[in-house]
Amino acid sequence: MSQYNTKEPWESHRGLSVTVKNNDINGALRILKKKIQREGILKDLAEHEYYTKKSVKRRMKHKAAVIRERKKQQEIMESL
Repeated sequence: MSQYNTKEPWESHRGLSVTVKNNDINGALRILKKKIQREGILKDLAEHEYYTKKSVKRRMKHKAAVIRERKKQQEIMESL
C-alpha cells in the first residue's frame, strides 16, 4: 500500500454547501457566511493575498503573544 495520498486535490475537499429552504435566500446566505467565518476561509485568503516574509510573520506572532499576555494580566488584576 502506498504511503502517499492518491486522491486528486478536488476529491479530498468537498467545499461548503447550504440548503435553501422555502426560497429563503437571505437565511441561507447568513448561514453560509457563518460557515465561512467558522472555517476561517476569509482570514486564510487575506493571509495569502501577499507574500509575508518569515521575519515579519515572527514579529507579528510575537506582538500577538504580548497583547494576549497583557490582556491576561489585566483580567487577573481586575479580578483582585
